[in-house]
Amino acid sequence: MIKLLPLSGDVSPAVRGLGWDWAIEDACQNYVAREAVQLPERSADALLQAADALYDMLVQCIPDPIPDDLLRLLAIPGNLWAAVRQSWNDDRHWHLYGRFDLAETTDGPKLLEFNADTATSLPETAVVQWASLVAAGQANDDRQVNGLFEGMQNQLAQWLELNNDLEPTLLLIHLPDSEEDAANCAVVAEAALEAGFAQVHISSVDAMQVSVQGPDRGAWAEVEPGQWQRFAFVFKLVPWEILADEEPELTADLTQLLQSRDLIIANPAYALLFQSKGILAWLWQNFPHHPLLLEASLQDLPGHAVRKPLLGREGQNVTELNNGQAGETIEGDFADQAQVSQRFAELPQDTQGRRYQAGVFWAGTACAIGFRRDAGFITNLSEFVPHVVA
Repeated sequence: MIKLLPLSGDVSPAVRGLGWDWAIEDACQNYVAREAVQLPERSADALLQAADALYDMLVQCIPDPIPDDLLRLLAIPGNLWAAVRQSWNDDRHWHLYGRFDLAETTDGPKLLEFNADTATSLPETAVVQWASLVAAGQANDDRQVNGLFEGMQNQLAQWLELNNDLEPTLLLIHLPDSEEDAANCAVVAEAALEAGFAQVHISSVDAMQVSVQGPDRGAWAEVEPGQWQRFAFVFKLVPWEILADEEPELTADLTQLLQSRDLIIANPAYALLFQSKGILAWLWQNFPHHPLLLEASLQDLPGHAVRKPLLGREGQNVTELNNGQAGETIEGDFADQAQVSQRFAELPQDTQGRRYQAGVFWAGTACAIGFRRDAGFITNLSEFVPHVVA
């Protein structure tokens, strides 16, 4: 049973008092709960250890060289295969961060999925949940597992060092008209400046210009009216599979620039190997009955299970199954995709029957915890709940 601690106080002044004004975004504040999960220290340790172990397992289970059959099994778009292999085979392509979604069960933490490519909830996790404790007078260094900003800073510094032949300029791009994505990019931008990048700029992906010809070769953005800047590093909060599907010419140009080292991108294309929910079945095949895994298959499982599209997002088109009978389903845009079946895991609940899913951020190592809660399936619209280590 989840135990909660009420939190008083206004988050906005606390955020501004910490000097993080740029992290405030209306939608973010509105869905951060005014109470915190009381997380036992042993449970926090178990979640962090699970994330580190799972990341190691993900790396171990990818064959080298990567076979075509695995790329097909994971539903990786064909026009990304070259970029996936290029980034996997060159350690300068650095995986900055991701978020493990875990179920806390009576048998310990279980992997639900890994948001390896474009994980969001950075402002909520790194800034707002800590500010919630500050506003309530509950904050001290050991009351929350929250080293996300520092983890991102370290990862960005390492990425910069690995590519010190490139100019330390970083362009952060996101999907058009998304304040949420822009706020997430702002967290990364601040960490990048602390990590040593000389210039950072945030823009919509539509505002980025890419050239593969002549002296203008590279990625460009208009940083001031009429002033264009070439960027050697790109952080994209745009899913690789969306680029591949909706912008095939841009995808081809970015791949060419990656191969010639005119540009380096994070998260790297190989993050899609871990992002695909087909990896859940592949992990189970490679580590059968591992205590951190739920049984998963590309065929429907008997009994109580959940079916998910391989490249689905935000909980869309997830279906609960019980002995082949479909139960709760979230509508969405991914119904035509290949799907994976995963053994159902009951999430812990509070006294009101709301379910809680743990999100553990990995940035070189497991470094931060946050919770989402809802009466039904957890989606991107579910309430974010801070935590205190009890």
